[in-house]
Amino acid sequence: MATKTIRADAQLPVSINDVRAAQARITSSIVRTPTLVSKTLSDLTGATVYLKFENLQFTAAYKERGALNTLLLLDEQARQKGVIAASAGNHAQGLAYHANRLGIPSTIVMPKNTPTVKVTQTEGHGATVILEGETFDAAYAHSRKLEAEHGYTFVHPFDDARIIAGQGTAALEMLEDVPDLEMLVVPIGGGGLISGSAVVAKSEGRNLQVIGVEAELYPSMYNRINHTDMPCAGDTLAEGIAVKEPGGITSTIVQALVDDIVLVGERRLEEAVSLLLQIEKTVVEGAGAAGLSALLAEPERFKGKKVGTILCGGNIDTRLLANVLLRDLARSGRLARLRIRLQDRPGALFHVARIFHEQGVNIIEVYHQRVFTTLPAKGLITDIECETRDRNHLDRLIVALRRAQYEVSQVELA
Repeated sequence: MATKTIRADAQLPVSINDVRAAQARITSSIVRTPTLVSKTLSDLTGATVYLKFENLQFTAAYKERGALNTLLLLDEQARQKGVIAASAGNHAQGLAYHANRLGIPSTIVMPKNTPTVKVTQTEGHGATVILEGETFDAAYAHSRKLEAEHGYTFVHPFDDARIIAGQGTAALEMLEDVPDLEMLVVPIGGGGLISGSAVVAKSEGRNLQVIGVEAELYPSMYNRINHTDMPCAGDTLAEGIAVKEPGGITSTIVQALVDDIVLVGERRLEEAVSLLLQIEKTVVEGAGAAGLSALLAEPERFKGKKVGTILCGGNIDTRLLANVLLRDLARSGRLARLRIRLQDRPGALFHVARIFHEQGVNIIEVYHQRVFTTLPAKGLITDIECETRDRNHLDRLIVALRRAQYEVSQVELA
């Protein structure tokens, strides 16, 4: 694939000078997050993998960069009237935090079904939170209504040149730290981060390949660029990039500068979140793991290259994170649920448990089912959740059970 470059006559909405100006503006008030090579992930994927830890920002996401750049460009009158946004995610917290720090009133409109923890966190950063409508579109419409009524400045989460320039500073820092990167792999939601990153990657004589990553369930930018019509719907782990309509400004930049867009499935996103916690000891949300998930999904595309990816956020619900980690253990064979058919007689469970003991497998839970089963009245189904060392260990247990004449099957994950 030929790598796209910026044409000499290109008049894009954001230039490298805009990104550099944004960097000068915001650098004293954001965290210059580290860019570190991951030896283990490099060995795993076949690429040399560099990670930009934007999950270490104060609000745990890169969104602070664009929000702060926009706030600092407001005139005094706009500052006094305040800003407004529609967001239930990282944009809300980044904008609220820096607006509060600068003494600028902020109002955030969120759908009524927004989790209480997100409302509380945003209010904790000094914002006035208004709950309106059942969908993001309803919240967005209400925010524009309030903008017109009160003279607030609306701060778009992605489709604004000031936002894009601010987000591009993450890639600028990354290339200052690792100038010889060959590829950037960047998550795409509305397109703000990848637009700013692509401007940096294709400027000043650089010729990096820029690959965008979207969740398979929300291929909105892919549809826009490739003139396809795949549905955008469903519950994705990468909720931070679950955008149904990408921006107009961002689409223009992506069309001009981004080399390709990879779509990743939920299983790869789960695997990437789990690997980053286990290997790098860092917590990322689904969107933040999208870049790594692309490397796992298409290793041949990145093999042998110096690849940088941005861990764009770390705001994941702890219960969801626990679920992801347990599902990963199950897929690797370290956790399993085995369904075993027994005869309903004294000692039946004891004899099965003895085989688990002989194989060195830890039993976590036992579920007996006598009534709701298709077996005869004297039949018994037992589900046993257990912990093994690895897939081979689990396979040896199943073989041992079958040799003892037990009918056994594994309850698989989706």
